[in-house]
Amino acid sequence: MKNTAELKSLCTQVRRDILRMVHAVSSGHPGGSLGCVEYLVALYGKVMQHDPAHFTMDGRNEDLFFLSNGHISPVFYSVLAHSGYFPVSELNTFRKLNTRLQGHPTTHDGLPGVRIASGSLGQGMSVAIGAALAKKLNHDAGIIYSLHGDGELQEGQIWEAAMYAAAHKIDNYIATVDYNGRQIDGDTDQVLPLGNLKAKFEAFGWTVLENNAGNALDHVIASFEEAKKHLGKGKPVIVLMKTEMGAGVDFMMGTHKWHGSAPNDEQLQKALSQLPVTLGDY
Repeated sequence: MKNTAELKSLCTQVRRDILRMVHAVSSGHPGGSLGCVEYLVALYGKVMQHDPAHFTMDGRNEDLFFLSNGHISPVFYSVLAHSGYFPVSELNTFRKLNTRLQGHPTTHDGLPGVRIASGSLGQGMSVAIGAALAKKLNHDAGIIYSLHGDGELQEGQIWEAAMYAAAHKIDNYIATVDYNGRQIDGDTDQVLPLGNLKAKFEAFGWTVLENNAGNALDHVIASFEEAKKHLGKGKPVIVLMKTEMGAGVDFMMGTHKWHGSAPNDEQLQKALSQLPVTLGDY
């Protein structure tokens, strides 16, 4: 487990990794990746009980994480590498031919840390619920975590899964929504308004928490700790986490433009100038 100063340094380095990975191949999704840095750094560096050195697909006696919005793979890969799942130098292969670090996470190449392929949105909650049920059947105390985009909640399968989780009292599970209000085609309120998500999930039988500072590391850690207090009480838990797409780079914030666009050479240098090297670039 890292201390807060170490985690904050890691957040800065992960942002540099994301930008350099996407720029190198002129392809990828920097916006949402930058917005979810604090979430994943806190989860893997402070909150989750996991064993990078002995990765197994079933994850017995460990906490498990499932990335549902798989297009933000750059942040996922960077955090996995810095957590010890595979060499940080492998980030240099992102989206290249025959890489294990494909644009959306996959399992057929056996990349440690990745337990599901997650390119098609809407499926991650169903998988997470299945894993949570398996933990219960195996009398395994591990906690299941998952992350979802807010635009992803426009998928019907999410609500089928939400109904199932409450009906079957999946109370060893903490889902989080990256609630940045933007998706590839624009603001969620313009594409397909989500309405009152808190009221909706409560109506579906979930315990709903809100974190209005998803890019503040301390707030994210506190939100996880609060969520864990509600486990084992007969209800699944979901955190609505407000973030900023492109967080950490001034010209990438406040717009959906960088959802799936790579920076050019000049933009990369401008972005990196705002993020000092902390752990060393790969």
